[in-house]
Amino acid sequence: MHSIVEVRGVKCGYRCGYCGNAGGKASYGMWSHTMTVQDYQDLIDRGWRRSGKYVYKPLMNKTCCPQYTIRCHALNFHPSKTHKKTLKKVNRFLSKGEMPVERHDEGLEGEPMDSAHEAGVQPPRQDPLKIDHSEVQDISTSPDTDTTNSTAPTTPREDATPAPAEKTPNVTPKSGKGADPSRPLCQKAKDMRKERQLQKEQQKQQEAESSSVNPVPSKSSSNQPKSLEEFITEFLPNDPLHRLEVRLVPVSFEDPDFLVSYEQSAALYARYQTTVHGDSLYECGESEFKRFLCDSPLEAETAPDGPDVGYGSFHQQYWLDGRIVAVGVLDILPSCVSSVYLYYHPEFSSLSLGTYSALREIAFTRQLQQQSPKLAYYYLGFYVHSCPKMRYKGQYRPSDLLCPETYTWVSIERCIPRLEISAYSRLSENAQGGDACALKELGRVLVLHRRTVMPYAAYARKRKGSNDEKEVEQYASLVGQTCAEKILLYRA
Repeated sequence: MHSIVEVRGVKCGYRCGYCGNAGGKASYGMWSHTMTVQDYQDLIDRGWRRSGKYVYKPLMNKTCCPQYTIRCHALNFHPSKTHKKTLKKVNRFLSKGEMPVERHDEGLEGEPMDSAHEAGVQPPRQDPLKIDHSEVQDISTSPDTDTTNSTAPTTPREDATPAPAEKTPNVTPKSGKGADPSRPLCQKAKDMRKERQLQKEQQKQQEAESSSVNPVPSKSSSNQPKSLEEFITEFLPNDPLHRLEVRLVPVSFEDPDFLVSYEQSAALYARYQTTVHGDSLYECGESEFKRFLCDSPLEAETAPDGPDVGYGSFHQQYWLDGRIVAVGVLDILPSCVSSVYLYYHPEFSSLSLGTYSALREIAFTRQLQQQSPKLAYYYLGFYVHSCPKMRYKGQYRPSDLLCPETYTWVSIERCIPRLEISAYSRLSENAQGGDACALKELGRVLVLHRRTVMPYAAYARKRKGSNDEKEVEQYASLVGQTCAEKILLYRA
């Protein structure tokens, strides 16, 4: 089985969805007629992403907002305080029907529903074999970030020689103004802290004396930190008010479960796009839904050492009381679960389903890893440090960013200081390191010409006078020597 791609080339000067620059975006794209899961895994590890069957790579040193591939170490992931808050919020709704009130400043408290999912660019509307693809557009959302502002009181500077105090008349304060002489003086913060500390020590001493009489296992010593899976199901009763079922469905029109839910899923997508992103019905009709979120170049595969569900493209559907309320579009690859997109019912926007679905997908990755040990990462699409609203993806830690020059992974903690200085940065700290899969032999690039597979050297001899060498060289340098020798480049 071979992957087959057709070059679409460089796309420059189109609008950036992150900073709003009308002509600052730059990327390189190709149409994938078919692709193996291993080839796509290799491509996303070189900074590529897919949107439908359109596969693209941001030109990092040219685009206005460099987009760095980000992955989370699923096995070592621990939910943050904000993540736990979201899980509790959803579980309270499922248990008791408590729907949190959506506030106007919701963007400061959580993440948007599709926060962990990257649409990237829109794929071509028509068959690329007939015409060039239409202008690529970004779909970006405003994530919520957990921000807390604290203001400390300022203390006036004490001069060595104080100024003489002004005389003031001795007047009893009016009601509601000034100090109340009938109330005790306020304690200083330092004294209050000492008093609270003393109370805690007395309480610990009482507990120690009680445990010596009736010994019980120490909670701190016997209990391990809760896992992500425990937080997901925490406080859920056996008979909750609402039933939530998560179903994984292969994206295939030959799969009965996919067909049964197709119309409902497409209608949900249209409602989400029109309400959340302000799209017209023309922009999010059934044909757009199919092209964007159902068409995939990935060929479904199974492997002896792979997960039971196999590899390929899937819809993870969230069924609430018998209806679909959210769908996460996923690619399951040899080393990771890659998040493609999420859409949801707008009436549940206050539940932060973007954060919730990302946490469920991390837990799902951990589940698959038990069946396939090398499948240990969760890819969140692109991290855009130059766009503050897109930095939320860095909260899913431990995580790495992909160096755009060496294509090696660097922990995000080490990357951020460099990105604070420059939006585009070589993230690798190894000054001598280079691209291990850099193009070395152009002649070994595989091409498909007239249904015949051949190396580019043979094709060039066959097509004397061909002037596509620069085009092929650019393609091969971006996909790397390894992929260039496996993927078939279509030549008319």
